[in-house]
Amino acid sequence: MKKPMARATRENIYGYTFIGIWVLGFLIFMVYPLLTSIFYSLNDVRFTADGIRTTFVGFDNYLKIFQIEQGFVFVESLTAFLQQMVLQIPVIVVFSILIALLLNQKIKGRGIFRSIFFLPVIISSGPVINELISQGAGGTNIFDSYGFITIIESTLNPGLAKPIVDLFSQIIIIFWFSGVQILIFIAGLQKIDGQIYEAAQIDGAGPWQSFWKITMPSLSSLIFVNTIYTIVLLTTFSENKVILSIKSNMFNTVTGFGMASAMAWLYALVVFITIGLVAFLFRTKNSRRRT
Repeated sequence: MKKPMARATRENIYGYTFIGIWVLGFLIFMVYPLLTSIFYSLNDVRFTADGIRTTFVGFDNYLKIFQIEQGFVFVESLTAFLQQMVLQIPVIVVFSILIALLLNQKIKGRGIFRSIFFLPVIISSGPVINELISQGAGGTNIFDSYGFITIIESTLNPGLAKPIVDLFSQIIIIFWFSGVQILIFIAGLQKIDGQIYEAAQIDGAGPWQSFWKITMPSLSSLIFVNTIYTIVLLTTFSENKVILSIKSNMFNTVTGFGMASAMAWLYALVVFITIGLVAFLFRTKNSRRRT
């Protein structure tokens, strides 16, 4: 008689089946371009009538980023993007938690409201968002009409005021990036046992205490997931200024594919460091909580 498969084995097969599709796609469509870009970043790449001609230059392309004008422009774009991201991520995560709490309430038409908040994830794309910003739908006009932008620019240091003004100028668009995070938080809220809230209420806890002592600790792992997801979402957005800078250098006669590839890998390194830093901060915080 054939021995039935253990439950753990079946679950492992299910898991590998789900991620197998992604792994297969990564191996087919991503590995070769990644290896090619590493090769290009170490070479001077020129397009000739006979095809692509490469000359090995070692790490010269990486060094040129900090030596020539095109490289300085890229570094400035990267620095400005990181400043914006530091402000955007908390806004997106906090906004997602608040909307998830609202959409998790037992209200009529809850499914419709959830669809409305997720709709931008489906229809938004780089050109669409750029068109909204260019037509003043990003948020600048709203805040400028109440004088908020003027107050920020006149009271804060220009280095600090600029990223904040940029944040307000795209605030509505930023909220459009919150669809997936809202769904993840709603799924987390639905996993919390309602009896815990009832027990806390009997012990005298109010909504505010319940939120900070029950809801937030239960969502801490999802806050980490959504923070990482938001970093990846913002850094891979096709219209962010860093990626646009890399694209513009690909066909620049001074820089070319070689230096553009070096810029792309430097950008990837910064993103990996950022994700690692966030993971370290969350891990340290969770370790302190356990002790």
